[in-house]
Amino acid sequence: MENLFEALILGIVEGLTEFLPVSSTGHLLLLGHFLGFESNGKSFEVLVQLGAILAITLVYFRRLLDIALRLPSDPAARRFVLGVLVAFLPAALIGALLHGFIKSVLFNPVIVCCTLIAGGLILLVVDDLELEEKHQDATTFPLAMYLKIGLIQCLAMVPGVSRSGSTIVGAMLLGASKRAAAEFSFFLAMPTMAGAFAYDLLKNYKTLTVDDVTLITVGFAAAFVSALIVVRSFLDFVSKRGFAPFAWWRIVVGLFGLAGLWIHG
Repeated sequence: MENLFEALILGIVEGLTEFLPVSSTGHLLLLGHFLGFESNGKSFEVLVQLGAILAITLVYFRRLLDIALRLPSDPAARRFVLGVLVAFLPAALIGALLHGFIKSVLFNPVIVCCTLIAGGLILLVVDDLELEEKHQDATTFPLAMYLKIGLIQCLAMVPGVSRSGSTIVGAMLLGASKRAAAEFSFFLAMPTMAGAFAYDLLKNYKTLTVDDVTLITVGFAAAFVSALIVVRSFLDFVSKRGFAPFAWWRIVVGLFGLAGLWIHG
């Protein structure tokens, strides 16, 4: 019962943080460490993302369906789909090559705390820059820009960096508005997270027990509900407030995490 409650809490945290530039994986690893929650092969932290994937797919279903229906006749729709695939490929290749190293070495609470703090400082700087906003629509970025964002996203292989944070910062530095950068991070999340989920499941399904599946299911359901809430409000919040609140949150969590590790180990 205690593990189920912990899985519920972790699932809620996953959904609340997955699409924010604060690193959901970093939060799960750090919170799991202090709760004493240990998943089989660190698979819970990856597989529970399915809930967030389904939430973003549901929210964007009409737009995704519209793009799919326009593919045969609309060059702009085909170009956008190609752009998402181009942005997705670097993470897919590097993630597959370094999967074992990432989970065995980088899934470390000290690394998470340090990258949370560093990423928060970077986000503060970028949010305060007066950048030229040349691109207002996430579906019309140049193909080269999609590739560059995809390469920058690979930094998020290090837990605590944040997949959404790296793509948003990368897109803004390349000329996207805050809203367009955040929205493209949503689109890119779908294949990236789905790919990570499928790859981890393929690698670890033989070692998962009935208890593991139960915990993942509870976490998935909680992540789905909480992610729905975040996705529906995030773009409007960013347009009005920017990313500074998330930057400070990262810094505070990272500092408290380091303090907790120093005190309790």
